[in-house]
Amino acid sequence: MIPMMQSDTLSFNVKWNYKTTGMLMALIVLPELLGVVNVSVASGFKLHFFQAGIFLAAAVYGPWGGLASGFAGSFLSAYVMGNPYLLIGNALLGFCTGLFLRKGFRTVPAVWLAYAIQLPWLIITDYYLVHLPAPFIRGLVIALFLSNTLWAAGVHYLVKPVKRFLSC
Repeated sequence: MIPMMQSDTLSFNVKWNYKTTGMLMALIVLPELLGVVNVSVASGFKLHFFQAGIFLAAAVYGPWGGLASGFAGSFLSAYVMGNPYLLIGNALLGFCTGLFLRKGFRTVPAVWLAYAIQLPWLIITDYYLVHLPAPFIRGLVIALFLSNTLWAAGVHYLVKPVKRFLSC
């Protein structure tokens, strides 16, 4: 017998008001803005910033908040890079992060699991559909893992103050 999902696992689980609506809208736009920021760190690796908004949306609003932030926050990057598959990949990352957080995982492991689910999509679409070279994809996979880990750790400490602000 398959256990039933708790009803709040997939819900937004917030009291909707101007603050919570405004914050969700900001977290949907934030990855778009952060997507234009990449910092080269070493050996050609770039630190990506867009995930911070996706992870915070997933932590505060659950799977659907993460999905909305990941999908909408990827439009500019998808357009500029000519890679529409980013929309689905980042939506998947946000949804799964929110789902694992709601299931009780801490932020960093939740993000790692979500990234493990997103990774096949990223590799298949980037290699077979966008025709990116394997060495580039390998570097991207490593850079995204490091960026995901960094922002997951940061978001872990940001969630409580944001939730406290929203409940005032």
